[in-house]
Amino acid sequence: MAQMNLTQALNSAMDVMLGRDPTVVLMGEDVGYFGGVFRVTDGLQRKYGAHRVLDTPIAEGGIVAAAIGMAVNGLRPVAEIQFADYIYPGFDQITSELARLRYRSAGDFYAPVTIRTPCGGGIRGGQTHSQSPEAVFTHVCGLNVVMPSNPYDAKGLLIASIEEDDPVIFFEPKRLYNGPFDGDPAKPAAPWSTHPKGEVPEGHYRVPLGKAEIVRPGKDLTIVSYGTMVHVAAAAASAHGLDAEIIDLRSLVPLDVDTICDSVRKTGRCVIAHEATRFSGFGAEILSVVQENCFWDLQAPIQRVTGWDTPYPHAFEWEYFPSQARFAAAFRVVMEPA
Repeated sequence: MAQMNLTQALNSAMDVMLGRDPTVVLMGEDVGYFGGVFRVTDGLQRKYGAHRVLDTPIAEGGIVAAAIGMAVNGLRPVAEIQFADYIYPGFDQITSELARLRYRSAGDFYAPVTIRTPCGGGIRGGQTHSQSPEAVFTHVCGLNVVMPSNPYDAKGLLIASIEEDDPVIFFEPKRLYNGPFDGDPAKPAAPWSTHPKGEVPEGHYRVPLGKAEIVRPGKDLTIVSYGTMVHVAAAAASAHGLDAEIIDLRSLVPLDVDTICDSVRKTGRCVIAHEATRFSGFGAEILSVVQENCFWDLQAPIQRVTGWDTPYPHAFEWEYFPSQARFAAAFRVVMEPA
Protein backbone atom coordinates (compact mmCIF):
# COMPACT_ATOMS: atom_id res chain seq x y z
CA MET A 1 0.00 0.00 0.00
CA ALA A 2 1.13 3.56 -0.69
CA GLN A 3 -0.22 7.04 -0.11
CA MET A 4 -1.31 8.40 -3.48
CA ASN A 5 -3.30 11.32 -4.76
CA LEU A 6 -5.65 10.91 -7.72
CA THR A 7 -2.95 11.78 -10.26
CA GLN A 8 -0.55 9.22 -8.84
CA ALA A 9 -3.24 6.54 -8.60
CA LEU A 10 -4.22 6.96 -12.25
CA ASN A 11 -0.56 6.92 -13.28
CA SER A 12 -0.07 3.74 -11.26
CA ALA A 13 -3.05 2.09 -12.97
CA MET A 14 -1.63 2.73 -16.42
CA ASP A 15 1.86 1.69 -15.29
CA VAL A 16 0.45 -1.61 -14.00
CA MET A 17 -1.49 -2.29 -17.19
CA LEU A 18 1.35 -1.35 -19.54
CA GLY A 19 3.60 -3.75 -17.66
CA ARG A 20 1.00 -6.50 -17.43
CA ASP A 21 -0.52 -6.46 -20.93
CA PRO A 22 1.59 -5.79 -24.04
CA THR A 23 -1.55 -4.86 -26.02
CA VAL A 24 -2.17 -1.77 -23.86
CA VAL A 25 -1.06 1.50 -25.45
CA LEU A 26 -1.53 5.11 -24.34
CA MET A 27 -2.15 7.96 -26.76
CA GLY A 28 -3.12 11.61 -26.69
CA GLU A 29 -1.93 15.18 -26.84
CA ASP A 30 1.25 15.63 -24.76
CA VAL A 31 0.83 12.31 -22.91
CA GLY A 32 4.32 11.11 -23.79
CA TYR A 33 7.36 13.35 -23.54
CA PHE A 34 5.55 15.99 -21.47
CA GLY A 35 3.68 13.50 -19.27
CA GLY A 36 0.27 15.08 -19.74
CA VAL A 37 -0.91 18.58 -18.95
CA PHE A 38 -1.86 17.35 -15.44
CA ARG A 39 1.15 14.97 -15.28
CA VAL A 40 -1.09 11.90 -15.13
CA THR A 41 1.08 10.01 -17.65
CA ASP A 42 4.39 11.37 -16.35
CA GLY A 43 7.31 9.00 -16.84
CA LEU A 44 5.40 6.33 -18.73
CA GLN A 45 6.91 7.03 -22.16
CA ARG A 46 10.41 6.96 -20.67
CA LYS A 47 9.65 3.58 -19.10
CA TYR A 48 7.76 1.88 -21.93
CA GLY A 49 8.90 3.70 -25.06
CA ALA A 50 7.28 5.90 -27.68
CA HIS A 51 5.70 2.88 -29.41
CA ARG A 52 3.56 2.24 -26.28
CA VAL A 53 2.94 5.84 -25.15
CA LEU A 54 2.22 7.95 -28.22
CA ASP A 55 1.99 11.71 -28.58
CA THR A 56 -0.71 12.69 -31.07
CA PRO A 57 -1.65 15.81 -33.03
CA ILE A 58 -4.34 18.14 -31.68
CA ALA A 59 -7.10 16.25 -33.48
CA GLU A 60 -9.61 14.62 -31.14
CA GLY A 61 -11.55 12.97 -33.95
CA GLY A 62 -8.33 11.46 -35.21
CA ILE A 63 -7.34 10.27 -31.72
CA VAL A 64 -10.62 8.42 -31.28
CA ALA A 65 -10.61 7.04 -34.83
CA ALA A 66 -7.05 5.75 -34.42
CA ALA A 67 -8.00 4.16 -31.10
CA ILE A 68 -10.92 2.35 -32.75
CA GLY A 69 -8.62 1.03 -35.47
CA MET A 70 -6.13 -0.17 -32.89
CA ALA A 71 -8.85 -1.86 -30.84
CA VAL A 72 -10.35 -3.89 -33.69
CA ASN A 73 -6.86 -5.10 -34.53
CA GLY A 74 -6.07 -6.50 -31.11
CA LEU A 75 -4.80 -3.60 -29.01
CA ARG A 76 -6.29 -1.99 -25.87
CA PRO A 77 -5.78 1.74 -26.42
CA VAL A 78 -6.16 4.25 -23.62
CA ALA A 79 -6.79 7.58 -25.32
CA GLU A 80 -6.60 10.87 -23.47
CA ILE A 81 -8.68 13.87 -24.49
CA GLN A 82 -6.79 16.68 -22.78
CA PHE A 83 -9.93 18.43 -21.50
CA ALA A 84 -13.49 17.09 -21.57
CA ASP A 85 -14.49 20.36 -23.22
CA TYR A 86 -12.60 19.22 -26.33
CA ILE A 87 -14.14 15.79 -26.60
CA TYR A 88 -16.86 17.10 -28.95
CA PRO A 89 -14.73 16.99 -32.15
CA GLY A 90 -14.49 13.25 -31.48
CA PHE A 91 -18.18 12.88 -30.61
CA ASP A 92 -19.26 11.42 -33.94
CA GLN A 93 -16.49 8.82 -33.84
CA ILE A 94 -17.46 7.90 -30.25
CA THR A 95 -21.22 7.71 -30.71
CA SER A 96 -21.57 6.54 -34.32
CA GLU A 97 -18.60 4.17 -34.52
CA LEU A 98 -17.06 3.23 -31.18
CA ALA A 99 -20.29 2.73 -29.22
CA ARG A 100 -22.02 0.80 -32.01
CA LEU A 101 -19.22 -1.46 -33.19
CA ARG A 102 -20.16 -4.64 -31.30
CA TYR A 103 -23.86 -4.22 -32.16
CA ARG A 104 -23.46 -3.39 -35.84
CA SER A 105 -21.04 -6.31 -36.36
CA ALA A 106 -23.34 -8.77 -34.53
CA GLY A 107 -20.57 -9.42 -32.04
CA ASP A 108 -17.83 -10.12 -34.60
CA PHE A 109 -15.89 -7.05 -33.48
CA TYR A 110 -15.57 -5.26 -30.17
CA ALA A 111 -13.77 -2.14 -29.10
CA PRO A 112 -11.82 -2.23 -25.81
CA VAL A 113 -11.11 1.51 -25.86
CA THR A 114 -10.80 3.64 -22.73
CA ILE A 115 -11.09 7.39 -23.24
CA ARG A 116 -9.71 9.35 -20.28
CA THR A 117 -10.58 13.01 -19.92
CA PRO A 118 -10.36 15.63 -17.14
CA CYS A 119 -13.67 17.28 -16.32
CA GLY A 120 -15.22 19.87 -14.03
CA GLY A 121 -14.06 23.13 -12.53
CA GLY A 122 -11.54 24.09 -9.92
CA ILE A 123 -8.69 25.48 -12.01
CA ARG A 124 -10.27 28.76 -13.12
CA GLY A 125 -10.41 27.42 -16.64
CA GLY A 126 -13.61 29.20 -17.62
CA GLN A 127 -16.12 27.96 -20.15
CA THR A 128 -13.66 26.03 -22.33
CA HIS A 129 -11.78 24.06 -19.64
CA SER A 130 -14.38 23.34 -16.93
CA GLN A 131 -17.31 21.47 -18.46
CA SER A 132 -18.90 18.29 -17.11
CA PRO A 133 -20.44 16.60 -20.17
CA GLU A 134 -20.95 13.15 -18.65
CA ALA A 135 -24.73 13.14 -19.16
CA VAL A 136 -24.26 13.44 -22.94
CA PHE A 137 -22.48 10.08 -23.03
CA THR A 138 -24.79 8.26 -20.64
CA HIS A 139 -27.48 8.65 -23.32
CA VAL A 140 -25.44 6.67 -25.86
CA CYS A 141 -26.09 2.92 -25.90
CA GLY A 142 -22.87 0.90 -25.91
CA LEU A 143 -20.75 3.16 -23.70
CA ASN A 144 -19.72 2.70 -20.10
CA VAL A 145 -19.36 6.00 -18.23
CA VAL A 146 -17.19 6.26 -15.11
CA MET A 147 -16.19 9.04 -12.71
CA PRO A 148 -14.18 8.29 -9.54
CA SER A 149 -14.05 10.44 -6.42
CA ASN A 150 -10.92 9.14 -4.66
CA PRO A 151 -7.52 7.61 -5.44
CA TYR A 152 -8.34 4.00 -4.49
CA ASP A 153 -11.41 3.89 -6.72
CA ALA A 154 -9.64 5.79 -9.50
CA LYS A 155 -6.92 3.19 -9.89
CA GLY A 156 -9.23 0.19 -9.54
CA LEU A 157 -11.83 1.62 -11.90
CA LEU A 158 -9.25 2.56 -14.53
CA ILE A 159 -7.77 -0.94 -14.48
CA ALA A 160 -11.27 -2.41 -14.79
CA SER A 161 -12.00 -0.01 -17.66
CA ILE A 162 -8.85 -0.96 -19.57
CA GLU A 163 -9.68 -4.65 -19.14
CA GLU A 164 -13.31 -4.11 -20.23
CA ASP A 165 -14.07 -5.31 -23.76
CA ASP A 166 -16.54 -2.48 -24.44
CA PRO A 167 -15.68 1.22 -24.58
CA VAL A 168 -15.43 3.33 -21.44
CA ILE A 169 -15.55 7.11 -21.13
CA PHE A 170 -13.50 7.74 -17.99
CA PHE A 171 -14.02 11.20 -16.52
CA GLU A 172 -11.40 12.50 -14.08
CA PRO A 173 -12.46 15.44 -11.86
CA LYS A 174 -9.51 17.76 -12.17
CA ARG A 175 -10.25 19.43 -8.82
CA LEU A 176 -9.34 16.12 -7.16
CA TYR A 177 -6.10 15.45 -9.03
CA ASN A 178 -3.63 16.71 -6.43
CA GLY A 179 -3.34 15.76 -2.78
CA PRO A 180 -2.77 18.02 0.23
CA PHE A 181 -0.85 21.22 -0.40
CA ASP A 182 2.75 20.49 0.55
CA GLY A 183 4.53 23.55 -0.81
CA ASP A 184 5.50 26.78 0.90
CA PRO A 185 3.34 26.96 4.08
CA ALA A 186 3.32 30.74 3.79
CA LYS A 187 1.36 30.47 0.55
CA PRO A 188 -2.33 29.51 0.64
CA ALA A 189 -3.30 26.22 -0.92
CA ALA A 190 -5.12 26.39 -4.21
CA PRO A 191 -8.73 25.25 -3.72
CA TRP A 192 -8.23 22.28 -6.05
CA SER A 193 -5.15 20.95 -4.21
CA THR A 194 -6.58 20.19 -0.79
CA HIS A 195 -8.21 16.79 -1.28
CA PRO A 196 -6.59 14.04 0.74
CA LYS A 197 -4.37 11.28 -0.48
CA GLY A 198 -5.51 7.73 0.12
CA GLU A 199 -4.13 4.26 0.72
CA VAL A 200 -3.76 2.59 -2.68
CA PRO A 201 -2.34 -0.87 -3.45
CA GLU A 202 0.73 -0.61 -5.65
CA GLY A 203 -0.11 -3.66 -7.78
CA HIS A 204 -3.08 -4.84 -9.80
CA TYR A 205 -6.64 -4.72 -8.45
CA ARG A 206 -10.07 -3.93 -9.85
CA VAL A 207 -13.03 -1.89 -8.70
CA PRO A 208 -15.97 -3.36 -10.64
CA LEU A 209 -17.88 -1.18 -13.06
CA GLY A 210 -21.54 -0.74 -12.19
CA LYS A 211 -21.21 -0.99 -8.42
CA ALA A 212 -21.81 2.09 -6.27
CA GLU A 213 -20.27 2.54 -2.83
CA ILE A 214 -21.92 3.75 0.37
CA VAL A 215 -19.15 6.04 1.58
CA ARG A 216 -21.04 7.02 4.69
CA PRO A 217 -24.02 5.14 6.16
CA GLY A 218 -26.90 7.13 7.65
CA LYS A 219 -30.60 7.19 8.38
CA ASP A 220 -31.81 10.81 7.93
CA LEU A 221 -31.61 11.06 4.14
CA THR A 222 -29.82 9.66 1.09
CA ILE A 223 -27.42 11.80 -0.93
CA VAL A 224 -26.54 10.37 -4.35
CA SER A 225 -23.50 11.85 -6.07
CA TYR A 226 -20.23 11.16 -7.88
CA GLY A 227 -16.86 12.80 -8.50
CA THR A 228 -15.99 15.99 -6.66
CA MET A 229 -19.50 16.45 -5.32
CA VAL A 230 -19.17 13.39 -3.07
CA HIS A 231 -16.78 15.43 -0.91
CA VAL A 232 -18.94 18.56 -0.98
CA ALA A 233 -22.00 16.51 -0.01
CA ALA A 234 -20.18 14.93 2.93
CA ALA A 235 -18.99 18.30 4.18
CA ALA A 236 -22.46 19.83 3.83
CA ALA A 237 -24.16 16.98 5.69
CA SER A 238 -21.64 17.22 8.52
CA ALA A 239 -21.98 21.00 8.71
CA HIS A 240 -25.74 20.66 9.15
CA GLY A 241 -25.57 17.81 11.62
CA LEU A 242 -27.40 15.37 9.36
CA ASP A 243 -26.95 11.61 9.56
CA ALA A 244 -26.88 11.31 5.77
CA GLU A 245 -26.23 8.15 3.83
CA ILE A 246 -23.92 9.20 1.01
CA ILE A 247 -23.73 7.08 -2.14
CA ASP A 248 -20.82 7.47 -4.55
CA LEU A 249 -22.07 6.11 -7.87
CA ARG A 250 -18.56 5.65 -9.32
CA SER A 251 -20.16 4.22 -12.51
CA LEU A 252 -22.94 6.20 -14.14
CA VAL A 253 -23.36 3.49 -16.77
CA PRO A 254 -23.92 0.77 -15.69
CA LEU A 255 -25.94 2.34 -12.87
CA ASP A 256 -26.26 0.57 -9.53
CA VAL A 257 -30.01 1.00 -9.12
CA ASP A 258 -30.28 -1.46 -6.24
CA THR A 259 -27.90 0.42 -3.94
CA ILE A 260 -29.67 3.73 -4.60
CA CYS A 261 -33.18 2.37 -4.07
CA ASP A 262 -32.32 0.28 -1.01
CA SER A 263 -30.96 3.42 0.64
CA VAL A 264 -33.91 5.65 -0.26
CA ARG A 265 -36.38 3.03 0.95
CA LYS A 266 -34.56 3.14 4.29
CA THR A 267 -34.26 6.93 4.67
CA GLY A 268 -37.36 8.14 2.77
CA ARG A 269 -35.55 11.27 1.60
CA CYS A 270 -33.20 11.90 -1.31
CA VAL A 271 -30.86 14.65 -2.52
CA ILE A 272 -28.99 14.23 -5.83
CA ALA A 273 -25.85 16.26 -6.50
CA HIS A 274 -23.61 16.85 -9.49
CA GLU A 275 -21.44 19.68 -10.78
CA ALA A 276 -22.89 19.64 -14.30
CA THR A 277 -25.74 21.87 -15.36
CA ARG A 278 -29.18 21.01 -14.02
CA PHE A 279 -31.39 20.75 -17.11
CA SER A 280 -31.12 17.23 -18.58
CA GLY A 281 -28.22 16.53 -16.24
CA PHE A 282 -27.60 12.98 -15.07
CA GLY A 283 -29.36 13.84 -11.82
CA ALA A 284 -32.65 13.83 -13.72
CA GLU A 285 -32.12 10.16 -14.60
CA ILE A 286 -31.33 9.29 -10.99
CA LEU A 287 -34.42 11.21 -9.89
CA SER A 288 -36.56 9.20 -12.29
CA VAL A 289 -35.13 5.93 -11.03
CA VAL A 290 -35.90 6.89 -7.43
CA GLN A 291 -39.38 8.15 -8.28
CA GLU A 292 -40.28 5.03 -10.23
CA ASN A 293 -38.96 2.58 -7.65
CA CYS A 294 -39.39 4.34 -4.30
CA PHE A 295 -42.47 6.55 -4.67
CA TRP A 296 -44.37 5.07 -1.72
CA ASP A 297 -41.29 5.30 0.51
CA LEU A 298 -40.62 9.01 -0.09
CA GLN A 299 -41.45 11.42 2.71
CA ALA A 300 -40.46 14.60 0.82
CA PRO A 301 -39.83 15.76 -2.76
CA ILE A 302 -36.53 14.66 -4.27
CA GLN A 303 -34.08 17.58 -4.54
CA ARG A 304 -31.20 18.28 -6.93
CA VAL A 305 -28.05 20.28 -6.15
CA THR A 306 -26.30 21.16 -9.41
CA GLY A 307 -24.44 23.73 -11.44
CA TRP A 308 -26.31 26.55 -13.10
CA ASP A 309 -27.74 26.29 -16.61
CA THR A 310 -25.10 28.62 -18.00
CA PRO A 311 -21.62 28.29 -19.47
CA TYR A 312 -19.02 27.83 -16.75
CA PRO A 313 -17.89 31.35 -15.84
CA HIS A 314 -14.28 32.33 -15.34
CA ALA A 315 -14.68 35.24 -12.95
CA PHE A 316 -17.36 33.65 -10.75
CA GLU A 317 -16.18 30.04 -10.59
CA TRP A 318 -16.96 29.45 -6.93
CA GLU A 319 -20.35 31.11 -7.25
CA TYR A 320 -21.14 28.65 -10.03
CA PHE A 321 -19.82 25.57 -8.28
CA PRO A 322 -22.56 23.78 -6.27
CA SER A 323 -21.94 24.94 -2.74
CA GLN A 324 -22.90 24.03 0.80
CA ALA A 325 -25.43 26.87 0.65
CA ARG A 326 -27.22 25.08 -2.20
CA PHE A 327 -27.13 21.88 -0.19
CA ALA A 328 -28.63 23.75 2.75
CA ALA A 329 -31.60 24.83 0.62
CA ALA A 330 -32.14 21.23 -0.51
CA PHE A 331 -31.87 19.95 3.06
CA ARG A 332 -34.56 22.38 4.23
CA VAL A 333 -37.01 20.93 1.71
CA VAL A 334 -36.31 17.23 2.21
CA MET A 335 -36.14 17.43 6.01
CA GLU A 336 -39.55 19.08 6.39
CA PRO A 337 -41.76 16.86 8.58
CA ALA A 338 -43.85 14.49 6.49
